Amino acid sequence: MKFTVDGLAVSRGEDQIFRDISFSVSSGTAFIIKGANGSGKSTLLRALAGLLEWDEGSVALQDAPAAFSDVALPQMSHFLAHENAMKPQMTVGENLSFWQDFCGHPDVSPEEALDYVGLSGLEDVPFAHLSTGQRRRSAIARLLVSARPVWLLDEPTAGLDAASEKQFAGLMEAHLDDGGIIIAATHVPLHLSQTVDFQLHGADT
Repeated sequence: MKFTVDGLAVSRGEDQIFRDISFSVSSGTAFIIKGANGSGKSTLLRALAGLLEWDEGSVALQDAPAAFSDVALPQMSHFLAHENAMKPQMTVGENLSFWQDFCGHPDVSPEEALDYVGLSGLEDVPFAHLSTGQRRRSAIARLLVSARPVWLLDEPTAGLDAASEKQFAGLMEAHLDDGGIIIAATHVPLHLSQTVDFQLHGADT
């Protein structure tokens, strides 16, 4: 499996954020996007997730798993951004069940996913009652309830303590060991064994 970006250019309004971005990421690899604030790291991830249109270029996932042979590229990817994408009034378990139904391709149960992120027993707690770190870990559990081969992560360890960062690193390693791909924008090391760094420069640099 290979995730390929060729000649990508993205604008916001009349401003071109970046242009001529090309790279490829193979199965089992974490591709780490680095760059100064404003260089377009979050914009690039949002474009790869199908949330923004691009001016030119192409994005493709080659040799995708058979279960995703007829699925559009955004539906092959999980996107974890700065916001946790969980409804505050719903319980943690209800949020995870919603995402599992929405994303399809169920993998582990919400209860199992919460156990993996160290939140066992909190499935009936409203999301709004969680601490900042617990909210981030429950959002990470969202990546586990449905199988998708590509994880797009924007500052994924924000709000996590050192122990939770280590735990998340283990989950990311497991995803890579299963042949998955990670594309992440981060200012801090993710402590993964197989990484490739990519320096992103904005269109004005």
